[in-house]
Amino acid sequence: MKKNMKSITVLVLLIAILVYSIISLSQLPKAPVETDFADAAAYEEALAEHEEIIQPTHAKITIGVLLVAAVSFALEAVPVAVTAMFLPVFFGITGILSFKEAFAGFADSTVILFAAMFVLGAALFQTGLARKIGMFVVKLFSGSETKLLVGILCLTACMSAFLSNTGTVAVLLPIVMEIADSQGWSRGKLLLPMAYVSSAAGTCTMVGTPPNLTVNAVLSTYGFETVNFFEFAWYGIPMTIVTILYLSTLGKKLIPDRGPAQTAASNANTDHHDPKKQLIAGGTLIVVIIMLVWGVVDLAIIAAAGALLCVVTGCLNEKQAYQSIDWSTIFLFAGALSLANAMATTGAGSMIARLCVDLMGGDPSPYLVLTVLFFVTDILTEFMSNTASAALLCPIGLEIAAVLEVSPIAIVLSIGFAASAAYLTPVSTPPNTLVYGPGNLKFTDYVKSGLPLFFLAYIVAVLIVPMVWPFK
Repeated sequence: MKKNMKSITVLVLLIAILVYSIISLSQLPKAPVETDFADAAAYEEALAEHEEIIQPTHAKITIGVLLVAAVSFALEAVPVAVTAMFLPVFFGITGILSFKEAFAGFADSTVILFAAMFVLGAALFQTGLARKIGMFVVKLFSGSETKLLVGILCLTACMSAFLSNTGTVAVLLPIVMEIADSQGWSRGKLLLPMAYVSSAAGTCTMVGTPPNLTVNAVLSTYGFETVNFFEFAWYGIPMTIVTILYLSTLGKKLIPDRGPAQTAASNANTDHHDPKKQLIAGGTLIVVIIMLVWGVVDLAIIAAAGALLCVVTGCLNEKQAYQSIDWSTIFLFAGALSLANAMATTGAGSMIARLCVDLMGGDPSPYLVLTVLFFVTDILTEFMSNTASAALLCPIGLEIAAVLEVSPIAIVLSIGFAASAAYLTPVSTPPNTLVYGPGNLKFTDYVKSGLPLFFLAYIVAVLIVPMVWPFK
């Protein structure tokens, strides 16, 4: 679909939901005024009756906005962050949510945690520590293509569990390209597995991948207990091991052995770096991780303190710190939380959940629900942001769990893990996109090598999730 057609499609849907909203809201009765009542009890009763009358209309409008957002996220006719920011603005203007409710996502501690981890990761990159570690591992495992591949995958996994997946792949990309070209090896056979394992290993910790943070934020929004920092590792570590084993055996055979792409490899950064700053950046990250595991202080405060220390000590300057934060992801994450809030307060999530349950037979097995949501999430994520797909589907998963009276954590974690299992297209994740050109890859390469890996991710989820987070 051409960009103009995508833009027209989103514009038509946007106009449709705006017109529907204006007509529907104009027909609703006005809210009761407190001064019109003799006492507070009578006013509260009238207010409750008014809320009961307007809630179905608000729920229908919210569902309409959900559909428009889903299409806009998928087509990307406008930046995903712009679509996400439309959500709190819309809900605030229409009165479906109060200003505080609509923009609560920006005050969420998860947003601060996420931004701070971006800065901490950038400190490792700016000081050259990440590259130094990368070169050491590459030299350590050099000798054969398979040996080097295993070393690259292990290094990528360790870095991606705590740092930006995109940043990890970006810093290792030129190193791996240089080694592959010097040895006459296929770039694609090294680069595509590196991209895949960065997504798999990101599921090991709360900050490893945006969907994990989204899961916790939505659970918190609905008033449920959140998942601990390393609790994700019950799924993440087995999935990472399975991914490395698959990619170093069958997976690499499914990737064609093509020559290097026409795009020249990026030159290695040979600038001198201060060892003291490298020590500070590495030490700060280690201390932050230890403090996060202990949980003695709020996670966001610990991460923010670590990020501040890196700036104060000169590991990176203020401008670099700002630039290191993926603001698109921040706005997408915070904006999408308003949709989760609207679905919870209006009852829209319950309406969708009951419809889904009815379509699955009225009283489906939790395993069937997990399977359906896992596959639907992955299909969406192949063509849209994994943060967006998780933010759209987690509230629906929570409502389905409530209808079936099963554990909400098991359901939404399955959605989060599925959002990180997007291996089938070059646009599903930034790491997949980064290696597309340099690896001389084709769309079909992702499908051939990524499809078995997706099914492995599903099998691991089916085995691990119900065992660690029981349905009942």
